[in-house]
Amino acid sequence: MRSTHAPVGSLLPERLPSAPEPGSPIPSHYRWCFGCGSDHPTGLHMRITAGAGLRVIGNFRVTEHHQGAPGLAHGGLLSAAIDEVLGSLNWLLGEPVVTASLSMDFLRPVPVGSVLHIEAEVTGVARRKVYTSAVGRLDDAGGDIAVSASALFMQVPIAHFMKFGNKEQVELAIADRASGGPSWRTGGHDVEVNP
Repeated sequence: MRSTHAPVGSLLPERLPSAPEPGSPIPSHYRWCFGCGSDHPTGLHMRITAGAGLRVIGNFRVTEHHQGAPGLAHGGLLSAAIDEVLGSLNWLLGEPVVTASLSMDFLRPVPVGSVLHIEAEVTGVARRKVYTSAVGRLDDAGGDIAVSASALFMQVPIAHFMKFGNKEQVELAIADRASGGPSWRTGGHDVEVNP
């Protein structure tokens, strides 16, 4: 198992100058993403805001569609919400990433009707590895911690999505970007696609 904790000697890079300003929304990276996509019919429709430094804040409202046990959020769905917020940290660094490892601790139940307030930060970067952590609090920033997590993301080139992704969906994303849809805006890629 890969460690999700930043090793000794990892760095905290500078926030990308073109990153969303603190307090502004982090755009959906792909409109059909299950976590943040506005056009995914059954998605979580997460909304995430840039924080100071290498931090972001996301909120997830638990509905009756997110249940595992009656009246409580499904743990897998909470993991998806946390993964989405942690992954959005990479808008501050400017490179697309994929989740390599995610470690979750479920500390208390999250009931239907509540809002999970997720605060996430980059804890270190070592070459292509981006280390992150998050806490999810019930109902507001001062609420009880319900979940905590750490994750390792790997920075990947756009070619990764073209090689391993479903060809039809990748082509749809490319066409979406060409018509003005969201994308990673690093400028260093031959094709900018919504990873």
